[in-house]
Amino acid sequence: MELDPLILSRIQFAFVVCFHAIFPVFTIGLASTIAGFETLAYKTGNPIWHKLSKFWIQVFAVVFGIGVVSGIVMSFQFGTNWSNFSYATANFLGPVLSYEVVTAFFLEAGFLGVLLFGRDKVPQGVHLFAALMVATGTFISSFWILAANSLMQTPDGLINIDGIYHVVSWTDSLITPSFGYRFVHMALASFLTASLVVAGVSAWFLIQKREVEANKKALSIALWFLLVLAPLQAVIGDFHGLNTLKYQPMKVAAMEGNWETQPGVPLLLFAIPDESAEKNHFEIKIPKLASYILTHDPDGVVPGLKDVPVAERPPVFIVFWSFRVMVGLGLLMILFALWGLVLRRNGKIYTSTTFLNGLRLMSISPFLAVLAGWVVTESGRAPWLIYGQMTHAEGLTPSLTGGMALFSLIGYVLVYAMVFSAGIYYLLQVFKGGIEHTDIPHELTTVERPSRPLSAAHIGIDEDL
Repeated sequence: MELDPLILSRIQFAFVVCFHAIFPVFTIGLASTIAGFETLAYKTGNPIWHKLSKFWIQVFAVVFGIGVVSGIVMSFQFGTNWSNFSYATANFLGPVLSYEVVTAFFLEAGFLGVLLFGRDKVPQGVHLFAALMVATGTFISSFWILAANSLMQTPDGLINIDGIYHVVSWTDSLITPSFGYRFVHMALASFLTASLVVAGVSAWFLIQKREVEANKKALSIALWFLLVLAPLQAVIGDFHGLNTLKYQPMKVAAMEGNWETQPGVPLLLFAIPDESAEKNHFEIKIPKLASYILTHDPDGVVPGLKDVPVAERPPVFIVFWSFRVMVGLGLLMILFALWGLVLRRNGKIYTSTTFLNGLRLMSISPFLAVLAGWVVTESGRAPWLIYGQMTHAEGLTPSLTGGMALFSLIGYVLVYAMVFSAGIYYLLQVFKGGIEHTDIPHELTTVERPSRPLSAAHIGIDEDL
């Protein structure tokens, strides 16, 4: 059987992006959480906030390291697999990715050293400033990356001359019609991820009765954030959906499993889309609710997949179910936020074993939701690499063979498996040590001083290697 380089390249890119995305989405939110702990420590002088900051900085060091490594490796495939796309968009993507390095990565890397190794060696105010700068750097980085992705989703500010895109308006190309919704949606996802991970880990420590006071404070703050952020994300998601309906109607049609352009489209709770028959099987639906959500009118018209040729339709089954996974997990987050509020009123928020164990499981949910959301975003754009202008096939490297694509895919899988295994090992060591480990004195000899960021995650890790 002949290997298809296009299919393999798309699988490779999907694998690499999904693997990489879960780390930045966590570090963006966690960096702001650490900055918050540092601010509370600076203002109150309470050693509990110092302990929490020290512990989560260890976690941040590991996750940030994995994200950097996976991100650097990920960029190689733009030249190896998607050279036509890279060449055509170089006038925009080249400067944007360079700006991301100069304005964000340098800022993060410069102050990360102070954050990791500067405690008790620089004034407390300087250490707090370093935490704030690292958090700021993560948001600047997300700005540039989402600007690049948004241009592929809703292109604007460019003209195509002989197959090469030229920027005619940097403002329009950076702030495309979908950028604002994507940026806010991703920022809230990052805060939700950090909140749920902090809540889940704190709940685990409370079940074990480890550093109870510190973990009570961390859990309380995380749940307050969850109570605000989860419903807010649903609202932003609604606005994002309206924007997508306007600029990417076929993506919305796939999300809703809607084949015919019609008014009063029902919301499908369950269905099995059949792309060959152009219909759904085993539908469980709520009449007119999809039209009401998307157009705010129960009789509003929603476009159908049959409006475009088969070749221009996204993979309906994947988009349809990925969207429901994302929404379902979001609703579950809201449920846990409300459950926490009820237990807080009853004074059982720190003692309900069922709730605490539930939070442990929910700590995985934001990563799954983010992955499902990215699948909807990227698969829903298919077959377009630049929506409405360049297909995946047109962006592929012309000389790429199926064997070459398979070889690089296997290479990425092996490299990322090693990176992920090492990262999980370090994280388990950090969690095993717990917040109690932060009480170890910081006076280190030159030999004992950590020589790389991952070593700062847990001083005793290298002894086991």
